[in-house]
This record gives sequence, C-alpha cells and structure tokens, in this order.
Amino acid sequence: MNFVFVSLQRINTDRESTATSLARELARQNHNVLYINSPVNRKDYFFPPGDAFVGAHVAAIKAGQEPLQQLAPHLWVLHPPSLIDSFNWVPYTPLFSLLLRLNNARLAKDIKPALQKLGFDEFVLINDKDIFRSFYLQEYLRPSQTVYLDRDYTVGQPYWRRHGQTLEPVLMRKSGAVFCNSLDFTERARRYNPNSFYIGNGFDAAQFSAEPAHALPPDLAAIPGPRIGYVGALITMRLDLPLLEELARQRPKWSFVLVGWQDEAFERSALHSLPNVYFLGRKHTHDVPAYLQHFDVCINPQAINEITLGNFPLKILEYLAMGKPVVATVTNTMTEVFSEHSYLATGTAQYLEQIEKALAEDSPRKAQERIAFVEKFSWKNIAAHCLSLCQQVAGASAVRPGKSRTM
Repeated sequence: MNFVFVSLQRINTDRESTATSLARELARQNHNVLYINSPVNRKDYFFPPGDAFVGAHVAAIKAGQEPLQQLAPHLWVLHPPSLIDSFNWVPYTPLFSLLLRLNNARLAKDIKPALQKLGFDEFVLINDKDIFRSFYLQEYLRPSQTVYLDRDYTVGQPYWRRHGQTLEPVLMRKSGAVFCNSLDFTERARRYNPNSFYIGNGFDAAQFSAEPAHALPPDLAAIPGPRIGYVGALITMRLDLPLLEELARQRPKWSFVLVGWQDEAFERSALHSLPNVYFLGRKHTHDVPAYLQHFDVCINPQAINEITLGNFPLKILEYLAMGKPVVATVTNTMTEVFSEHSYLATGTAQYLEQIEKALAEDSPRKAQERIAFVEKFSWKNIAAHCLSLCQQVAGASAVRPGKSRTM
C-alpha cells in the first residue's frame, strides 16, 4: 500500500511522534510512505526562528534543493518549497476556513509532483492533527482513503482553540476513519464519525530495552538513592508542579531526578531550592534508557486538565519497557490500560504511599512482567492494527450501496 502522512511533527528531528514512528514502521514492512514535512511560514522564511530544523528547511528552499528525498527503503520525505501564510488572527471561522484554501492549495501543488514521481496513483492519506494546513487536502489530492490520527487534545491550546474547536469535528466527519491513541479520544471522535477506532500507542521496543544493561550516566552517578525519576518536558500545562514540590519536601531522603527542558514556571519554582531535587536537563532520546534503568521508581505526576485528561502517556510504555515500577496520576487511560502493572495515585498522600509500596514490592519477577506486558505496544503491532482497520473500512465502503470508495 501507499501512504502519505501530513503532520504537525517533522520527521527529520531529534524526537519521534506517533506519525513519524508509524510512517517508519510501515516503510519497514515494505509499504511505500511519503512523509510531508511541515511547510514553512512566510514570516519564518524571512526571519528564521531558533529551530534548527525549520532553519534547514528554509536554507534548502533558498538554495533550490530537490524537495523530495529518500530517507530509507520505501520511505521518502518532502520538504514543501512553497511558503504558507498565517491566518489565525482572522476572528471569524467561516472566513478563516476560506483563507485556508490558499495554504492548502499551495501545499497540494507541492505534493502532486512527488506523488507522480513515486507512482502513487492510489494512496491512504493520514492526517496527524494538521487541522489547518491540511484541512482541504482530501479534496485537492483525491486519496483512495483518508484517516485522521487523533492523538492529542490540541484544540484545548490557545492557538488552536479559536478555529480548531469548530474545524476539527468537520475534519473528523469527512475523513474515512479516525484512529485514536486513547480511549477518551475514541469516545469523543465517535460523536462525529462512527468509523473511529482505538489503536493505542507505540514505543521503540528495540531502544527501550533493559538488555544489555546501560552504563550509569555520569551526572546520575553522584545522586543517592532511592532515585524517583521523571523524563519528559517539565511544563506546568502537563505536570502538577505543586505536587512535585510537596513530595520532595515530605521525603527529603528520596532523590527526585527530573530530566527534560523546563518552562518558566519550573525554572522559577521552589524545586530548585530543595537539596533532594536534581535537574539534569534535556537528553537525547537515545540516552534516555540509561537514565530510566538507574531510577528506582519512575513517576508521571500529570496535571489534570482538558489538554491532558484523555492522553495516552507514551512515557508509561517506556518506563515499563525498562522494567521499572511506575507511579502515575489516575486517569481513564491509566486505570483501563495500565492499572495491573502500575501504581495509581491522586494527591500527595497517595503518591507517597504508592511510591513507598513500589519501592518495597519491586523484584526481578515484577520487572519481567512489566516488560512482557508492553510487548503488545510495539510499533510493529500498532502498524499491523492500522493496516487491518484500513482494509476493514475500505471493504465496508466498497459494499455500501451508493458510496464511493473515496473516503
């Protein structure tokens, strides 16, 4: 099969996402995949931002480089040469959606030559949360199938809220199917499209493995145990900062190790004045398993709000894949998917109790049980499930009276 991915996430960065991981796995399974990197905004073309990957895209456009490149067998990336404009300042959604056609038409014009060059006469278009820039690509590109990938509650964020809360449901309705990585998102998507399916989330099973053993990172070696660790962005939109502060205060003999970049609230927080809290900064994805392996307990002190409530926390898979005991905030996903292999808590008292329990109960047998549990979340299995759903939806559409196969 042929697949075309459009996404908010570029594929040539130092971090992976659901879309990039799924695209790579489909290519490994000998499906042809064209991944469309985000087009460059006109403002960023003339005033390049600090993002090195956007800067490289701008430089390639100015140098007139070939926009279509092969990354691996069966996997190509397109760096769209056309510039797009920002219309999010427009206050009225009907006018905004009309203006979006300009950006969508430019992007489609860049994609069509690549489709022709690769021989993609028929293909599945997978839209990973690109609500605005790809809203009309289904109409412009005429794919054989369209799938909307719902893996984050982006419309809860200020940039997306004004127009996204109206346009995302429309995009879901007109897509052939919606694939969701959390149970909450699946329930929401079914309000707009009956072909909405839960696919779960995946992780890099080869990378997040406890075998062979990882060497103790030098900046972790001097930190005494027990080490209570978190890896990920330290941002108050997603993490319960007051909870972390209270945990560290009440257990001064535990070392709280935080790996990731900080927002301003974390940088100004009281955590920096506590002697048992250690900020180790952002680490490359390939270095993360070494830190996880030498934590005694991994935590996910998630803030509960409209943005985080329905998320499927990928880091839980990575924690468990390393065999680590996990203590996390109670959500529907944590309760329904992970409750048998993690410790769930709400509030300081429960967190302290569950961390103590995790420390006391940990054993090699429990570690192996956790590792075995997450094997089903490999990208190989997620990709196979997505392929099966594509075939299921296409078959149902083909036999339904009066329905076109184009979704």
